[in-house]
Amino acid sequence: MEMNVEDSVRALAAQTADECGCELVEIHLSGRGKRRLLRAVIDKEGGVTLGDCESFSKSLSALLDVEDPIAGPYTLEVSSPGLDRPLKSTEDFRKSIGKLVRIVTREKIGNRTFFVGRLLGVSDETLRLSPGDDGEDIFIPITMIAKARLEIELK
Repeated sequence: MEMNVEDSVRALAAQTADECGCELVEIHLSGRGKRRLLRAVIDKEGGVTLGDCESFSKSLSALLDVEDPIAGPYTLEVSSPGLDRPLKSTEDFRKSIGKLVRIVTREKIGNRTFFVGRLLGVSDETLRLSPGDDGEDIFIPITMIAKARLEIELK
């Protein structure tokens, strides 16, 4: 079975991230013709520096030039996920235990679809949030999550 362009690029970017000591958070190819944009988001324990982004960009560019999975010109953009990074996988949630998160659900849970709270725990199926205002902990099925991200905390 042949990989499509985005899968090929994702595999090369994941390999590059691994070699650079970081994690590939997201990769997306958009646009057409001369306006194609390949956007990669990387992260690592302790955060990503400009040097990390530059090193990843140079390594991935060289690999993409050799493997040539993208026909025609494109622009490569590499960045960190930022302080309010999106949470997409169970592993992202596990790494974020103890942090403040914002979650939007596909369906109402107790008359709400929007939650902000401290992430207390993660199982394969459920997140446990503390709303922080002496309310009871909230349990959110992972399959019901439409969007999730870290909340920026100013100390």
